[in-house]
Amino acid sequence: MMENNKDSTNEPIQDLREWLDRIEDIGELVRITDPVKRDEEMSAISYLLAKQNPSPAAFFEKTDGFEDSPIDAKMLWNILGPSIRRIAVTLEEPADTPTMSLIEKVKNKLKTRISPNEIAADEAPVFEHTLTGDDIDLDMLPIPRHWPMDGGRYAGTGDVVITRDPDNGYLNLGTYRMMQQSKKEVGLYLSPGKDARLHITRSWERGEPVQVAAAWGTDPLFLLVGSQTFAKNVSEYEYIGGIKNQAIPVVKGKTTDLLLPANAEIVIEGIIKPGSVKSEGPFGEFPGYYGRPEAGCPLVEVTALHYRTKPILTNALMADYPSCEQSGFFSVIRSAKIWDDLDKLGVPGIAGVYAHPAAAGGFGMTVVSLEQRHAGHAAQVLALVAQVPGGAYFTKWIIAVDEDVDPTNMDEVIWAMASRCNPIDDIDVLRNTWSTWLDPTQNPPEKRPYGSKALINACKEHRHLPVFSKRTTLRQKVYEDVAAKWASLGLPGDIPSVRAFEEESTSIYHEVGGFEPGQQPGEEE
Repeated sequence: MMENNKDSTNEPIQDLREWLDRIEDIGELVRITDPVKRDEEMSAISYLLAKQNPSPAAFFEKTDGFEDSPIDAKMLWNILGPSIRRIAVTLEEPADTPTMSLIEKVKNKLKTRISPNEIAADEAPVFEHTLTGDDIDLDMLPIPRHWPMDGGRYAGTGDVVITRDPDNGYLNLGTYRMMQQSKKEVGLYLSPGKDARLHITRSWERGEPVQVAAAWGTDPLFLLVGSQTFAKNVSEYEYIGGIKNQAIPVVKGKTTDLLLPANAEIVIEGIIKPGSVKSEGPFGEFPGYYGRPEAGCPLVEVTALHYRTKPILTNALMADYPSCEQSGFFSVIRSAKIWDDLDKLGVPGIAGVYAHPAAAGGFGMTVVSLEQRHAGHAAQVLALVAQVPGGAYFTKWIIAVDEDVDPTNMDEVIWAMASRCNPIDDIDVLRNTWSTWLDPTQNPPEKRPYGSKALINACKEHRHLPVFSKRTTLRQKVYEDVAAKWASLGLPGDIPSVRAFEEESTSIYHEVGGFEPGQQPGEEE
């Protein structure tokens, strides 16, 4: 067990060490005590662990070659992985919470915002040790190389980067990749349209430097929230506090005016001078391909390095599913954010939203389940899901299904696409939408910031609902009777959940006969 943690699991998680205790309690932490190489070996272990079920977080207590490092940093990989249990604990919910229930709970939590609580410097654990000036040496940290062709060693993307909007002063928390460039410099890669990139661009246009900070070893909830797109005038600190129902402790930086996560394991502060750039990459990214090198990547000059005693450096592997660190957690939090966006717009009848984790790290596909309440309802939902802040970036496939289809169950989604979607009538395409340099399908590469989205209506056709072929479903009473004696019958596991049951109805099942002449029900006069 980690040191200096609370025993109660009923209180919100305060830091990474307490989170590790809780994850160990549910049996999803593996401790590696033998020295392991930081270059490619740790990432290989993380890649392979993610393919196991269950897939534990990997805590490396020793890094080969760093036995005498004065910082003595530990390494954490596969933080959340594909584990919905760890994601649930991180979101302050029971580990056994079903996926769709978890998404709905988080959607409701996102409606609450609580401002952070600034504490004194001497109360902040992250200020146990501070290095400034010539004492700063990032080589004392076991910053790893993830993939064979990476352009360098990457401290991201298990980080939280903090910048300030130069127009309204709000603090943005984002998760971005960060390559070590020297003992006191890191390169910060930012995709077009991301908040930190906008902050840097606007500041440089005014000839002003940009203060920046990056934190590692935060409560993993920071990674979940920092990966999303929120309103430009509200800080992610407030959403994290809302999910926890508790103000997040922050502390003012020592070389910047930024507010830092007080309970983080490691924090750097720095400055990006106007026009200061350096080449960066390539880097193995979330679609499962190398992202191209960036010729003009903003260069951060590190002005302070803060860390706790025996700190934990968090690392996030970008890879194909399920080994992409972000896939699972991104799927849950993005689904909740899109659903919350729809709620804000007053869209009725939403039964569930799911950004599938296998679709390029949770970015590529979103399924929305709805109860159709009016003409054009499904088409409206598809268009909005494609463009609301939570869903606009990168997504290529948006699929609408009826409320009797579980959006987390791709077997059911594919069944709906095959039985309720007529491609010539039910597929639309949006062009020149927000995409990313990391999309390998867009060629030549200069096209990549502009993508497209397919809107697939796999709902029963609204105008013909009265005559649409009736689905075969179980009676709920029969299901409950079977469930009650499932175990006593010697049947394996738990009884599968069922979303749709037979409803008492006067509607008639219509089927066009093979050779019956004349007009069929539902056909126009």
